[in-house]
Amino acid sequence: MRWLDRIPYPLLIAAALFMLGAPFLPEPHLVEKARMLAAGRLSRPIDIFDVFWHLLPAALLGIKFALGNKAKP
Repeated sequence: MRWLDRIPYPLLIAAALFMLGAPFLPEPHLVEKARMLAAGRLSRPIDIFDVFWHLLPAALLGIKFALGNKAKP
């Protein structure tokens, strides 16, 4: 994944932190969606997309970290 290698860690970390907390007021979307999931109300496609959208930078950061820590011959 060369395109992921070109994204610097500080940018991915900043994007992940921002998206995990956005919007900051009145409460982050992920907190709201977690409550909806616990109540069994996370069923609308827009809500499911919103969860994936907010988790995308964190997932990319995790993938970059996992691939970067592989032992290179």
